[in-house]
Amino acid sequence: MGIRYYAYSFDRAMTEQALLDPRSFISSDPLADAWGFEPGATVAVTNFEQSVAKRDMLYLDKAWSMLQRLTEPGSLDDQPRAAFRMFEGRVTGREWGWDAWVRALTPEEVVAIAHDLAGIDDAEARARFVEIGCFGRHSDAEADYGMQYLRAARMFVTGLAAEDRGMAYLIG
Repeated sequence: MGIRYYAYSFDRAMTEQALLDPRSFISSDPLADAWGFEPGATVAVTNFEQSVAKRDMLYLDKAWSMLQRLTEPGSLDDQPRAAFRMFEGRVTGREWGWDAWVRALTPEEVVAIAHDLAGIDDAEARARFVEIGCFGRHSDAEADYGMQYLRAARMFVTGLAAEDRGMAYLIG
């Protein structure tokens, strides 16, 4: 199935709890939430419509790694972009799988991330996605894939920032 990215929002009043235990804000079956089937289902029929409201959940599929590379520092002297906090993280590989990366971001961090993502030029992002070439696809298709999820990430954090909310995310 591969390593995927899921983020869930929380209200400002829940920030301290989210920072202490970000995993408690992540669904027990985020793939079911993202793909629109019953949590825990082993066989399901779905229309692949997210079952959690888009204002409350962001699903970035496997594009998180492209977004991570888009926002990471360019050299040893560079500071990471504010948006890098939203995509930062590495899973820990194990013999039979991996341990997920989980983090919570405060409403203040979300505002900075929203501002940063809004400032990324689409043409530059598309060119970078072609350069990154994470999945070995045709470069135009890969760039389209990355742009689709960049737009989704922008919409999600813009909404959170407007509503003074934070988010917890899982890469795994």
